Amino acid sequence: MMYRFAVPQRDNSRRRETIKMLLEEPLQGSTLPQFWRKPLDLDQQKIPRGIVHINEERCKDCSFCIEFCPRDVLEKSDRFNKKGYNVVRVAAGRKEFCVACRHCEDICPEFALWIEEVKM
Repeated sequence: MMYRFAVPQRDNSRRRETIKMLLEEPLQGSTLPQFWRKPLDLDQQKIPRGIVHINEERCKDCSFCIEFCPRDVLEKSDRFNKKGYNVVRVAAGRKEFCVACRHCEDICPEFALWIEEVKM
């Protein structure tokens, strides 16, 4: 006998808006987040930066990378690849927001994108 239970869906829109509001300003190389307790090596920490490279012919429009990007660096473009899928692109003005977390790289089932870490 199988039972079906309705799983309540959480409304994450308020949480997403709060996160977007907090991340509006790009992190600069010398600007660090404010801590209520400062780590001892705070002056030695550098915020990583990355450049997103996209192989458009491998992209299959699954949008996993867009959903999992914590800084909303990626978006769908209006271009199509040879297979007829919409491809992903770096959002206009959001290139410097990439912190090389590699979530998009890890989640992409087609290995269509990768991150190059930039030394600052």
